[in-house]
Amino acid sequence: MNRIEEYVEKCFADIPDSERKEQLKAEIIENLNEKVLDLIEQGKTGEDAENKTIIEFGEIDDIKQELCKDIQADKPRKYNKYALLLWFSVGGSALIIGLMLFINLYYTKNNIWFVYPAFGVLWWPLVMAFLWLRHK
Repeated sequence: MNRIEEYVEKCFADIPDSERKEQLKAEIIENLNEKVLDLIEQGKTGEDAENKTIIEFGEIDDIKQELCKDIQADKPRKYNKYALLLWFSVGGSALIIGLMLFINLYYTKNNIWFVYPAFGVLWWPLVMAFLWLRHK
């Protein structure tokens, strides 16, 4: 690996691996190697040409920042697991309470008993709401 490739590898070391990063690195290395060859044709030594190319190229902070934005945009959005669990528990509790209400009203109209197990079922979304707020 020549100095140009080492320099570009070092510049991109702190960026997560991606296809776009590899394409950009290859393009930069190609352009810098072409500049080195042009400087050698103008009479510079190989080492001087590499040094001048690296110095003129400078830092790539803008490129790195843009590449990080692209990588972040490509990542799938992370869903909030606890919010999903909360909504699942609310829906599940509503279904269970609705089933108990139906059974109560269909089989024993004179005796209202579905309220008592409903209190037990309501603990499920209450716990999920607590977990969601704790991890928010």
